[in-house]
Amino acid sequence: MKLAELAQTLGAEYRGAPDLEITGVAGIEEAGPGQVTFVANPKYAGLAKKTVAGAVLVAPDFPDIKAATLRINNPYLAFARTIEIFHPAPTYPTGIHPTAVIHPTAKVGHGASIGAYVVIDEHCVIGDHATILPHVVIYPHVRIGDHFFAHAHAVVRENCRIGSHVILQNGVVVGSDGYGFAKDDSGKWHKIVQSGPTIIEDEVEIQANSCIDRASVGETRIGRGAKIDNLVQVGHGSSIGENTLLCAQVGLAGSTHIGDDAILAGQVGVAGHCHIGDRVIVTAQSGVGGNIEAGKIISGSPAYDNRQWLRVCAIMPRLPELLKQFERKRKTETNSSIET
Repeated sequence: MKLAELAQTLGAEYRGAPDLEITGVAGIEEAGPGQVTFVANPKYAGLAKKTVAGAVLVAPDFPDIKAATLRINNPYLAFARTIEIFHPAPTYPTGIHPTAVIHPTAKVGHGASIGAYVVIDEHCVIGDHATILPHVVIYPHVRIGDHFFAHAHAVVRENCRIGSHVILQNGVVVGSDGYGFAKDDSGKWHKIVQSGPTIIEDEVEIQANSCIDRASVGETRIGRGAKIDNLVQVGHGSSIGENTLLCAQVGLAGSTHIGDDAILAGQVGVAGHCHIGDRVIVTAQSGVGGNIEAGKIISGSPAYDNRQWLRVCAIMPRLPELLKQFERKRKTETNSSIET
């Protein structure tokens, strides 16, 4: 693809030879002639001056460099689109594999691709243009919208509802039983039936081996456009707002409620019945035990304001020396008092 053609496809302004042949994409330190890279973070601007890449995606006000540039308001998003151009997703032929088991009462829309050993149980409804890869299991009475994509070994449990343009990566379980038990008079744990469904709204992606539990009563809900990383646990009766990100190994106890546009970084844990507001950012490995107001950035375990946490982290390595200084001062003051 020529540089000018790529610029037109992306809606970018190009500076450089329009006939430059672009053959692929790479990171800024690995890219060679003929490859496209990007700079979205100013701290990597220096690397752009040294790169031997054929072209660099940059913001419109980025200074001129030796390499050709493609100037656009969101270089990172443009780079993502460029990857799609040079590495298109695999396509799957429409039709139903002969080993798939689909209950006679189930309804699958047109244009579907149903892979080997898929099971779709009774009274399920799946919209148009679904792609369901091998060994996916969909329990009874599930309702799914259009353009559903389920990778191998994903499972959707009974009575759950899934919107359109939803992606389930390998090993995802939607609607597994919530962790609910009550102790009887003899001290044994009695299982609480998890009667409420999990509801996944439109344009959600849930990545590999994450579990979204069903509710004991009510529902568990993942809001439109939310993205859930690998190995995430969403407890029963929780709700996740629109466009919220849950990064790898986040764990939410039951009845956790998270607002819109929030970000929980890797290994964040949230205690049950907490309310986290819109646009909250919780940094990695933080432990949340209470409610958080909208727009806050918090860190630590137990979690508190991020700026205060940064100050505490800066002081921690100095604590032994500060303790020595305190002890020396205390002894000096004690001796002075005795002499007086």
